[in-house]
Amino acid sequence: MAEPREPTLASVPIPDELAGMCLFSTVVFPLDVVSVQLNRPRSLRMITANPGESAIVACFFPRDPEATDVTAAEELLPVGVACRVIHRMRMPNETVQVVFQGLRRIKLKQVLRAEPFLSMRVEAIDEREPRGSDVDGLIYRCMEMVDALVKGDTGYPPEMVNILRMNIAGGGRFADLIGAHLNWPVSVKRRIVGLESVRDRLRLVEETLQESVAKVQVEGEVAQKTRANLDARQREHLLRAQLKTIRAELGMEGDGEAETADLRERVAAADLPAEAREAAVRELDRMGAMPAASSEYHVARTYVSWILDLPWGLAVRPRVDLEKARRILERDHHGLEDVKERILQFLAVRRLKDDPRGPILCLAGPPGVGKTSLGKSVAEALGRPYVRVSVGGLRDEAEIKGHRRTYVGAMPGKILQALKRAGARDALFMLDEIDKMGSDVRGDPSSAMLEVLDPEQNAAFLDHYLDLPFDLSRVFFVATANVLDNIPGPLRDRMEVVTLSGYTLHEKREIACRHLVPRVLDEHGLSAKDLTIDDEALAALIEGYTREAGVRELQRKLAALCRQRALEVAGGAPSPSKGQAPAAKAGAKAASKTAPKAAAKHPGALAVTAADLERLLGPAPFEPSERALDPQVGVALGLAWTPAGGDILSIEAALVPGKGQVKITGRLGEVMKESFEAAYSWVRSVAEELGIDPGEFLRHDVHLHVPDGATPKDGPSAGVTIATCLASLYTGKPVRSDLAMTGEITLKGRVLPVGGIKEKVLAAHRAGVKTVLLPAANRKDLARLPEEVKAQLTFVLTEDAHKNLEAALMPIYLPGTRTRSVVEPPLPSVGPAGPEARAREGRRTRGARED
Repeated sequence: MAEPREPTLASVPIPDELAGMCLFSTVVFPLDVVSVQLNRPRSLRMITANPGESAIVACFFPRDPEATDVTAAEELLPVGVACRVIHRMRMPNETVQVVFQGLRRIKLKQVLRAEPFLSMRVEAIDEREPRGSDVDGLIYRCMEMVDALVKGDTGYPPEMVNILRMNIAGGGRFADLIGAHLNWPVSVKRRIVGLESVRDRLRLVEETLQESVAKVQVEGEVAQKTRANLDARQREHLLRAQLKTIRAELGMEGDGEAETADLRERVAAADLPAEAREAAVRELDRMGAMPAASSEYHVARTYVSWILDLPWGLAVRPRVDLEKARRILERDHHGLEDVKERILQFLAVRRLKDDPRGPILCLAGPPGVGKTSLGKSVAEALGRPYVRVSVGGLRDEAEIKGHRRTYVGAMPGKILQALKRAGARDALFMLDEIDKMGSDVRGDPSSAMLEVLDPEQNAAFLDHYLDLPFDLSRVFFVATANVLDNIPGPLRDRMEVVTLSGYTLHEKREIACRHLVPRVLDEHGLSAKDLTIDDEALAALIEGYTREAGVRELQRKLAALCRQRALEVAGGAPSPSKGQAPAAKAGAKAASKTAPKAAAKHPGALAVTAADLERLLGPAPFEPSERALDPQVGVALGLAWTPAGGDILSIEAALVPGKGQVKITGRLGEVMKESFEAAYSWVRSVAEELGIDPGEFLRHDVHLHVPDGATPKDGPSAGVTIATCLASLYTGKPVRSDLAMTGEITLKGRVLPVGGIKEKVLAAHRAGVKTVLLPAANRKDLARLPEEVKAQLTFVLTEDAHKNLEAALMPIYLPGTRTRSVVEPPLPSVGPAGPEARAREGRRTRGARED
């Protein structure tokens, strides 16, 4: 019996209106049979509404490959396939498996309705097989490429080529067969179905076959090379096994073999750059040819271990959370608003542009203001490991860049050692005390640090020991310094300086309450139930027992209170209170004998008040103000900047009989001595204007002294203070004791700007000064001052030294001063009290006039 002939494309009539659906993950070709599992509600309703095994439906495809649902004609490709339902089966998971047989291509004219399922108006496409040599050539080339593809790809059965050769009924049918049976993406198959022209369809099939054959050829070459490598490894393994046997026969086998094999496995598994991997393999090969007891073997093993331990890869970090960073900075640090804002700006730039190249932050300020702790907070905000290296005192370049392996005991430098400890290539790296690096004949570490901190160079940092480029561009470097002048210019140029000034009394009190007191209590095993310190005691402790820009000494004093309290809580006898009277000591001793033992072991909370500080800590080393209590002639208060912050500088001058010579004491630097000479020359040049007898400069010697003579002092900012001191000395007018000043003076009396204004003003505020004289050019620095400080001080900005004298000198004359003018009678509030004292002052005044 003869088999029925395959129906032609035009043999089945297609209705004008069909129920339709959109196929998202598969494609049905004409005369192809495809099984589709339906699970979308609209598709399930469509297949339910068209029962029977011969229902004809329209299958179209979405324009957008990512679409999940379509309801309009614009969302569908214009050409689809009319399909006959030849089998359906309901599955347990509420889906229906349908077997479609493609009939012919149809064109979408209109979507009549979208609910409850798609209903479409369609038009059957009348396909005609073209004739000609071009069509035959396309079919021949496609057949040859299918043959090459099947031979190169083991995923296709060999008989596929013969099946295709036997079913070449025409170009259109041939293109559909290839599209249906080759493992091509759904997007390519949709394009083949959607082409009405047979020639265009064959050209698309030809292009896709060319890409598939080229891909298979490349994969074949790669597989061949891989097999060659495997063969080489097997050969190497065989040779090594033979070498191991030979070494065992010669008595050379030891633990080195197992160690070398372990290192080889680690090198193979590690994510190393190609250059580092080659260096490690080269050293391992050397190790394999050396006895394990030789010194060279241990040198090579250490080198390979360093390569494996360094963090070559880059961990994936979350983006910078600015709100989290702000909360962490506010939590860990009180005050320093401008500094925290600058750090947040820096982090914001890193969030917007993940560029490793950028400025290196340098936190500069006096000790104890929180530079190192700021770095820890930034590391926590970034979610990066924190590593700290103190570079203060380094004198050898090898400490930074490592020693060469030719030296015994060679090791990498501190940079790579710290990154090994951090375990991450993008750690936050704190370079502490960068201003204290030294240099000697062995090298200059500051010059070696240039390569570390230069964003243009550190992407290929070369350590002498490793002798391999290591990328430091992702490391977040933060440096700290006390004095910027000690940092070499080229190194300082690589960094962006963020200045941290000292704290005000209010800020220190807040820091003590929020951070220091809980910390020292915890460090000494105490709690708030054992020791409390009221606000007045904290203020007295800050003003009378500490005089610093930071809070380090304050923490030590709080620790001293905690130690005394810990001794009592632990059950030990309380130590004698400092400065306590003998009677009080005896009473305390008697009370301790009669007190119950339970009370000694569990004393109540100790509430420390301001009146208790002298008893617990001894007399306060600092008076509430170190300035003179009364105005004096020849004594002026200057403001100085030191590595420990701002400070009050008292400058004194005295006249002694002589011949106009000058004497300077107090361990002054060259710049400060030159400031005295400039101020002295200016005072002599304006003597007539100031009412000074020019002969005074020749009849008397002047002695200038700056107390605390053991401390070195230098800088030009004491110029106006020296000029005011000398003018007061020669005119007899006292200098206001509640006033301090700073500024450089010229020979013409001009007042020039100076630096460190914030630190100096904070020092004046701590010392109880009410008025501060500043150069007019430093007006811009007032904006950086805390509002609470500006509210309690009066600022006088001057450009001329005459204005300074008008503000600083009092319009009176003290008895006993040498002046060309008539001496006014002493004022009771300024001069000495009592008849005998006034008589002594009168004798000194008459003597002064006689001279």
